[in-house]
Amino acid sequence: MDDTAGILIRGATLFAPAPLGSRDILIVGGRIMRIAPHIAPAPDLLDVALVEADGLMALPGLVDGHVHILGGGGEGGPATRAPELRAAALVQAGTTTAVGLLGFDGITRTVVDLLAHARSLQADGLDTRVYTGAYALPPQTVTGSVARDIVLIEEVIGAGEIAISDQRDSAPTPHELARIGAEAHIGGTLTRKAGLLHLHVGDAPQRLEPVRAVLRSSDLPPDALYPTHVNRAPALLEEAAALGRAGMTIDLTATVAPDCDEPGAIPPEEALPRLLRAGVPLHRITCSSDGNGSMPVFGPDGHLQSIGLGPVALLWERVRRGVLGRTVDLPSALATVTANPARVLRLPGKGTLVPGADADILLCDDRLRIVSVFARGRPVLVEGRVQIPDPFTAVP
Repeated sequence: MDDTAGILIRGATLFAPAPLGSRDILIVGGRIMRIAPHIAPAPDLLDVALVEADGLMALPGLVDGHVHILGGGGEGGPATRAPELRAAALVQAGTTTAVGLLGFDGITRTVVDLLAHARSLQADGLDTRVYTGAYALPPQTVTGSVARDIVLIEEVIGAGEIAISDQRDSAPTPHELARIGAEAHIGGTLTRKAGLLHLHVGDAPQRLEPVRAVLRSSDLPPDALYPTHVNRAPALLEEAAALGRAGMTIDLTATVAPDCDEPGAIPPEEALPRLLRAGVPLHRITCSSDGNGSMPVFGPDGHLQSIGLGPVALLWERVRRGVLGRTVDLPSALATVTANPARVLRLPGKGTLVPGADADILLCDDRLRIVSVFARGRPVLVEGRVQIPDPFTAVP
């Protein structure tokens, strides 16, 4: 879209994520130029496309801070490696900003591959960042250093996901975790990026003790660490709540729930109100999909019994279930997948609908079903139909 063209969304009920009532939204050059109860097309715009949104809600595009864009898996051998995630699946899920990362398999998958695929998603219009590293330490990097990756590679925002309290982790010591966290923190300080140490938390009995050990043995601030999957069990959620009250942002996972082969887990739509009742500030809670990652089930002997694949669409579905089931209000649930991750990941212009922000917008009906999606002002889903062209053409 050229700088003189625009889109005018008329009459949507706006959640920014705070509720603002009926509003018009003027988009120019991929950004929100103006929000008001009524906007007449500006005379200096040569072309304004009108989108009638009466009866629809306008919400910020989802900021999914934990997505296996390259594919997760591998716990059952090469046949269980998940495929790459394409842009169409993300926009159908309402995701306009994604942070990609490696998981268990940091050997046959590399950060270079991850970075290349992130750039392909960017070419399709989706803002995409990545973590350097994988489950195991020492972390896999591009430049040989976590700090250098963050400083020298635009898309890299931190280190992760480093595994703790999991039979698949590399038994990291508090000293090793603190050193990687310090490297990430230095890289973030030099670049004004997030510089986070993003931690996969498994279901082993030590739960979040490695995180507390890092805080006891180092000078890292609590908000330099960012644990995820903390809704695996009630005891783990309680420990996470204590860290949230102490200043750490904690991440719930959409695919960690009883309906995803984790019988003792607490689904995010129930975990969020529990955390709020426990005194965790809303702005310290995020939720991500863990989409396109594996969902392995291990037997008592530690061997793989079955493996599934996490759907990226489950992130928005958790919001819908919570709001429609009245366990949480829409602004609060929405904040955990928009404004809050944008803040902790230091992604300016994301996660909120205000003048000057990127025009990442979902239009939803009254049942919170996604109708259309705009990514940086570009319509990428229109009335349920993906508008991103396939880069490959069939061979005649």
